[in-house]
Amino acid sequence: MHLRTLGHTGIRVSPLCLGAMMFGSWGNPDHDECVRIVHAALDGGVNFVDTADVYSAGESEEIVAKALAGGRRDSVVLATKFHAPMGADPNMAGNSRRWIMRAVEDSLRRLRTDWIDLYQVHRPDPACDVDDTLGALSDLVHQGKVRVIGSSTFPADLVVEAQWTAQRRGRERFECEQPPYSILARGVERAVLPACARHDMGVIVWSPLNGGWLTGRYRKGEPVPEDAGRPRRIPERFDPKRPEVAAKLDAVEALLPVAAAAGASLTHLALAFVLTHPAVTSAIIGPRTMEQLQGVLGATEVALDEEVLDRIDAVVAPGRDVDPSDTGWTPPWLADAWRRRRPADTRGAG
Repeated sequence: MHLRTLGHTGIRVSPLCLGAMMFGSWGNPDHDECVRIVHAALDGGVNFVDTADVYSAGESEEIVAKALAGGRRDSVVLATKFHAPMGADPNMAGNSRRWIMRAVEDSLRRLRTDWIDLYQVHRPDPACDVDDTLGALSDLVHQGKVRVIGSSTFPADLVVEAQWTAQRRGRERFECEQPPYSILARGVERAVLPACARHDMGVIVWSPLNGGWLTGRYRKGEPVPEDAGRPRRIPERFDPKRPEVAAKLDAVEALLPVAAAAGASLTHLALAFVLTHPAVTSAIIGPRTMEQLQGVLGATEVALDEEVLDRIDAVVAPGRDVDPSDTGWTPPWLADAWRRRRPADTRGAG
């Protein structure tokens, strides 16, 4: 694979990043098979591996450590994330300095490494000042435990706020953003990707296959495959009675002939599409099985011409999310009604 530079860090990464979310109890509990998947990806030209502490409650990081043992660690750009709850204690979550300093030590131990190449904030934390987060992460960079830092699923305004805060307070800055992006979830084209480009940030997109929708596995008028895990875990996201799901099914049917005309599978079309955007550095692939890995590795050889890209735009317009729930994070000012309503005794006040 032709490597790409992650933002302005000078770190060279493969255009496909191996995501480890499906390693462990969340997906494939067979550690040996997961290790083989990692080795096959590395042998196939991937040099970038992304995981998170919350994936299978730390089990994913432990599997990645097994896979990188024996001298493979030095040639891999290793990324992990923090933020999600890792225990019953309310302080074992979020973006506070208190939690970051513990979370990084836990990840280093599970990963069996002395340093993390890319340490990412998994989601925004409205309860925490971004300067506190950047301050703690800057200390980790200065200590040599972390090489560079990044964010994940930050809206454009928070991407910019973090950049300004780092500049004004003398902090290490987020060098990359990891947003959801696919043919079916194009909302980040409106502001997030342009903001990343303006600030010379790398972009590592997650769910480029939209949770399996862009593999062609889910088809209009056909039953969901019995071995499909996501429909069992989150059935509402696959219920054809929902207008958003019906729209996805229609989009898949319209995209299949586009892929055929391009001489590619729908999976390769979807991956090539996100990698075509000039702001995107790498796309995360999250195989659960070796077969799934083999089905995506060839996507970097697919080149989409203007006609194909125009046909994709005609199916899903630029900047459109077919299902708004694919955004990955709901701002609290939308999720919490009390944030949008004055107390009743002050509503008449000027």
